[in-house]
Amino acid sequence: MAELLPPEMLTYILSFLPLSDQKEASLVSRAWYRAAQNALRETNVRYKIPVSSASLPGIKSLGLRGISCIGLTNLDGSPASHQVLQSVAYHLGPHLQSLCLGGGSPTEASFVALILGCPALRSLDLSGCNSLFVSGMLLAQPETAQRVQQALSGLRELNLAGLQNLADLSFNRLSSCAPYLERLSLAYCHLTFELGPAQGSRVPQESSPSQFSFRNLLRFVKERASRLHALDLSGTGLLPEALQALGQVAGLQLQELSLHSCRDLSTEAVAALCHQQPGLTFLDLSGCSELTDGALLAVSRGLQHLQHLNLRKLQRLTDAGCTALGGLWELQSLDMAECCLVSGRELALALGSVRGTPPPLTSLSLAYCSSLKDASVFSLIPVLGPSLRVLDLSSCVALTNRTLQAICTYLTQLSVLRLAWCKELQDWGLLGLGEPSEEPVQGSQPHQKLEHQASGPKDPSSQPQGPSLLMLQALQELDLTACSKLTDTSLAKVLQFPQLRQLSLSLLPALTNKGLVAVAKGCPSLERLALSHCSLLSDEGWAQAARCWPRLQYLNLSSCSQLTEQTLDTIGQACKQIQMLDVAMCSGISMAAVRRFQAQLPQVTCIQSRFVGGADLTLTL
Repeated sequence: MAELLPPEMLTYILSFLPLSDQKEASLVSRAWYRAAQNALRETNVRYKIPVSSASLPGIKSLGLRGISCIGLTNLDGSPASHQVLQSVAYHLGPHLQSLCLGGGSPTEASFVALILGCPALRSLDLSGCNSLFVSGMLLAQPETAQRVQQALSGLRELNLAGLQNLADLSFNRLSSCAPYLERLSLAYCHLTFELGPAQGSRVPQESSPSQFSFRNLLRFVKERASRLHALDLSGTGLLPEALQALGQVAGLQLQELSLHSCRDLSTEAVAALCHQQPGLTFLDLSGCSELTDGALLAVSRGLQHLQHLNLRKLQRLTDAGCTALGGLWELQSLDMAECCLVSGRELALALGSVRGTPPPLTSLSLAYCSSLKDASVFSLIPVLGPSLRVLDLSSCVALTNRTLQAICTYLTQLSVLRLAWCKELQDWGLLGLGEPSEEPVQGSQPHQKLEHQASGPKDPSSQPQGPSLLMLQALQELDLTACSKLTDTSLAKVLQFPQLRQLSLSLLPALTNKGLVAVAKGCPSLERLALSHCSLLSDEGWAQAARCWPRLQYLNLSSCSQLTEQTLDTIGQACKQIQMLDVAMCSGISMAAVRRFQAQLPQVTCIQSRFVGGADLTLTL
């Protein structure tokens, strides 16, 4: 019947599938292949192209399909790279809208030739491309700059993050070629801040050929104020007075601002920013370690339309500051990870007071908040509302099974749940059973009693008394790393999630082959799997499990001491899409086996094999 559907309708249906499912659907038939490719093109999927002569046929094929979003990896100044760039410009350039060269080292000439062949670009990522800016002569020729300006006339987004050699002159030349920029990232660029005349120093007026000055950046912002909407200055060492100068630029109406790790910023500077830029919808203040509760109060009062707020690593933030969050009625994403003084009590009250209805939060992170207890989570979870999709409680070490069962009761639409290092979680919590009696049962171990209860007990008192992890059927990512009290008893029964894409069961000492095989059958769509330090897993378990994971791309088996090269052979035969494998410190696997595996699967881009084969870990000088 599906073959009878119009191509447009089939494309529309497939567009609702995750990327990996669209890939699988493309194998059904030619009609499905064309529909899946159309769906991928419409969702602006970025295609990563390794720079080598082997990629040339693929580039031509992508050009025929009208692909508009690509990233080039392993780019350098070699003739092979130059040939690939020429091919990209010829086959993809006319309709290319997004181009990422991040981390590459192209030559200035090959870069200019590529840009001239891409007249439709709207997004350009040059993060870490230091080779373009070392000489300081990029676009120094007026005629070349004029041609590049014509090619980049439609550019709206420019990423220059991590450029250590960026200077005023080179920045001015490049930015002048993109007159309609709306989004600019200068994260981790080395900004210099000159003292003004009031401090007795002379401020140079000419653009520097060797330094990137805040004065020059401020001039750029003033010139582009009417168009610039998003700015990333993370890690630039921005000073409080510099932030205030930015905020008060006439006509500037920022919507997004990232200031991650600007450690010198003060609460007063953030308060001034919130007053000057009330239209912000995205604000990242993570790692701005000098900020206090006053900053959060200023954010709540001044940014009424804020949707995304990152406060990670603000270790001076307390529960008193959390009370201000009740004023952010449109907040969708909140990150308070590593705010060690936050216990969650006032956060629950604040979120519960948002106009008397649950806030539209879709993502909440309280990871590493060591003060978080069950009681606070009990009051927090019911007010989060059905819109929450991502919840991160990693390393909240005081949380117990009661928190997990509350999550399974109220947050059944979660797609991401991270509980790494919540060491108090036990089998009965995952299974939805009542807490087992502490009285010893003659002739049986505790895990045997739990297994009996979970399989159908006759005693009504042993029936599940709360929801189990199985209630979260929408899960796509689950992290149970270092929940060391969990065993096969629960994992084999509750890890049955057909949509699960990412799973971490590392540092679970009781996980055996039985649990591994059960997980493989219950979670067949896994693409990322971490099982490091699971010392009971062996070749026999992988012989049965690997065939259930044809989509597996990232696999961590480090320190699984019983595994041998037989497991590598099994993975190589069953997991044809594997891209990254970590077998570090697997004493039963030799370097020769690792080399054979990589030869068998040339698409594998990274194999971590430190100290394989029982190598001596003693450090020698």
